[in-house]
Amino acid sequence: MRQLTLLLVTLTVLFTSCAKDKKGAEEKHAEMEQHGTPPGWTFTLPKGDAAEGRNLFIKMECYKCHEVKGEKFPQAAASEKGVGSELSQMAAMHPPEFFAESIINPNAVIDPDAKERGYVGPDGKSKMPDYSDLLTVKQVADLAAYLVSLKGAGHAGH
Repeated sequence: MRQLTLLLVTLTVLFTSCAKDKKGAEEKHAEMEQHGTPPGWTFTLPKGDAAEGRNLFIKMECYKCHEVKGEKFPQAAASEKGVGSELSQMAAMHPPEFFAESIINPNAVIDPDAKERGYVGPDGKSKMPDYSDLLTVKQVADLAAYLVSLKGAGHAGH
């Protein structure tokens, strides 16, 4: 009888332990679901400095490929002009995150008329270089802030 009692106690401890482990695992799984990606989540770019972005636009010589109506930049060679879109018209159309993505992943979104306008190469990819290895997040945020600021007063059409 003593052995039977010992066996029952051992089985009770094992089953209780397994039940606690299972309950713990279920609680952990439920907790992980609470900390998953929230519905409707989108990336928010840190606030950038438009003045710093303009300085970087000049330093990186973005003006060579992209016209910005209402801005004065150093003269670019005729062969370099028009490789990229005119940017002041785009400012009101997109949030800063769109511009940031275009800077670090220029092939993420290619306009349907980009080929006709000469913005893509024969391979169908953007002629714009990928700047993901050259710029910090702060610099990308600053450039995006500058581009978004173009919709303000003093820029043609805005």
